[in-house]
Amino acid sequence: MLITVVVPTYRRPQLLNRCIKALLAQRFDKNQFEIIVVSDGPDADTQTMLNNWAGYDLPVLKFMPLPQKRGPAAARNHGWQNAAGQIIAFTDDDCIPDSHWLSEIAKHCHTNEDVAVTGKVIVPISEEPTDYELNISHLQTADFITANCACTKSALIKAGGFDERFSMAWREDSDLHFKLMNNAIPIKKIKTAIVTHPVREAVWGVSIKEQKKTMYDALLYKKYPKLYRKKIQSSPPILYYAIILVFVIMLIGFVSANTGVGLAGLITWLALTFYFTFKRLRNTRLTANHIAEMMVTSVIIPFISVYWQWYGAAKYKVLYI
Repeated sequence: MLITVVVPTYRRPQLLNRCIKALLAQRFDKNQFEIIVVSDGPDADTQTMLNNWAGYDLPVLKFMPLPQKRGPAAARNHGWQNAAGQIIAFTDDDCIPDSHWLSEIAKHCHTNEDVAVTGKVIVPISEEPTDYELNISHLQTADFITANCACTKSALIKAGGFDERFSMAWREDSDLHFKLMNNAIPIKKIKTAIVTHPVREAVWGVSIKEQKKTMYDALLYKKYPKLYRKKIQSSPPILYYAIILVFVIMLIGFVSANTGVGLAGLITWLALTFYFTFKRLRNTRLTANHIAEMMVTSVIIPFISVYWQWYGAAKYKVLYI
């Protein structure tokens, strides 16, 4: 067995079914790869969907659900630790690997080396994307993401696999990337290993919910402060802090009956919030619904984002702002 493809999932059988179809259509020797689907907890619907593929003897398709929800990092670890392949390829359940994906990985990932490869990710978005679509499209320029990467099993063992403290789909791929770098494991960029990552439909105001993930920035910063500042975020979110500061000044002014200070704070807060909203709307969809979403969420995001950053700093005991 040359390659094991590990696909973490959780209660998204329709998306997973599309991914499995693409993996079964690989132009690669079916005797030379297996597919391990790891559900992040009990998942009867996914089990039922995978039963529809029971007639396929090759490639081998295995389902390994975790007994309880622990996050995609734990799911990927469970997959590669039970893999028969010498090369471990990772993709996500909402992705569509190109039919030559595995053959391109095999060309550049040699089993006698500690090596990793990262492929090309295509994110199709509309001509007038939403803010959410535009954010997802940044995956196309990421250095290393688990939607499209592979490592020799020996490289994963040397690096220590995924840190399961990253229990949401956020920064666990950056953590593995930095581990590989710190262990002097070369990472090859292979533009011919292609995975398409369609943008899933998002609910109105999804950007507020997404802020919770930023608590894991503190953990990544604690582990790799220099690499974090170099590759993730060069400085703290100054605009967010400025918005919060002038909002506090406004409250102090009005509470203390200092109308001048209160009005100055209000005007500055409105100006900075308008600027933040404008930045998010630039190059995005200018429909009434989307503009309203950006206006409402731009008022909330600075406060909720800084809250989760400080929550992460306290949880992981690191001076991170």
